[in-house]
Amino acid sequence: MPISSRTALLVIDVQNDFIPGGQLPVPEGDRIVPLINRLARQFRQVVIAQDWHPSGHVSFASSHPGRQPHDVIELPYGAQTLWPDHCVQASAGAAFHPELDLPHAQLVIRKGCNPDIDSYSAFLEADRRTTTGLAGYLKERGIDTVYMVGLALDFCVMFSALDARAAGFNAFVVMDACRAIDLDGSLAAATARMQEAGVGLIQSSDIR
Repeated sequence: MPISSRTALLVIDVQNDFIPGGQLPVPEGDRIVPLINRLARQFRQVVIAQDWHPSGHVSFASSHPGRQPHDVIELPYGAQTLWPDHCVQASAGAAFHPELDLPHAQLVIRKGCNPDIDSYSAFLEADRRTTTGLAGYLKERGIDTVYMVGLALDFCVMFSALDARAAGFNAFVVMDACRAIDLDGSLAAATARMQEAGVGLIQSSDIR
């Protein structure tokens, strides 16, 4: 799969709180960092997505007395899984992994900033109406194909891939440059949803 001036790499949520030792760790999340660094050097266009929640965010279990992480509640926009407090704005947990080395990245797009709406996707918040502006940015830069890497495969990577397809982009997920939470079968479900939507599931060796 050749890289052209119309392709971009989207690096999703490679942040301390999603790394082992963080508040919401993804197993082996740290192991993908060297591969992401190597892949990124092949792309002229790199965008980084960053989870960036205010304190007391609606997705935090601590914001709902009596609730625990991984409980599911109903919010005005639908079902919401509750999480431990994570990626709080300007915290050490919200910072990128210290070994992530992407000096040529041209955009950092922050998501989950609205205290009342979660945002897994780098393109569209969980109410499915509020956009982040990423699709417009990519289209104005002439991008038609997006490769995605990062954390977690079965949540933020999956939703970003689905929304990239819905916005009209060719979308590929580099599976060996991602890791999953795999909560109650979420990895298998995510894989099936991406395949049904026409997302290409590839390995880093497929990129040249």
